[in-house]
Amino acid sequence: MGRLTTHVLDTSAGKPGKGLRIDLYRLEAESRSFIKTVTTNDDGRCDEPVLEGDALTEGQYELVFHAGDYFRSQGSTLPDNAFLDVIPLRFGVADASQHYHVPLLVTPFSYSTYRGS
Repeated sequence: MGRLTTHVLDTSAGKPGKGLRIDLYRLEAESRSFIKTVTTNDDGRCDEPVLEGDALTEGQYELVFHAGDYFRSQGSTLPDNAFLDVIPLRFGVADASQHYHVPLLVTPFSYSTYRGS
């Protein structure tokens, strides 16, 4: 059974990104369809897979990480036009029976991602 998971690491503070809002969309041609919103737990992870089983199908997806709101909640002073406020990550699911883990390592001025395990 395939599943989509994610987690967030605040590399500027060296800790999990607790309480960060993530929106999930499915992309089709020129449209984007909202699926759900999740929030990271104390470990920077979601309490359950973002998608799993029949809900995960082959195609293009987008995770939208609300990093600016997270950093503001941690006491960072960011301008209204923060360098990284909302971070969209687009990725493809070629085989819906596999596990797709999409972590985000983030600071107010940089981010990195990869396909994890």
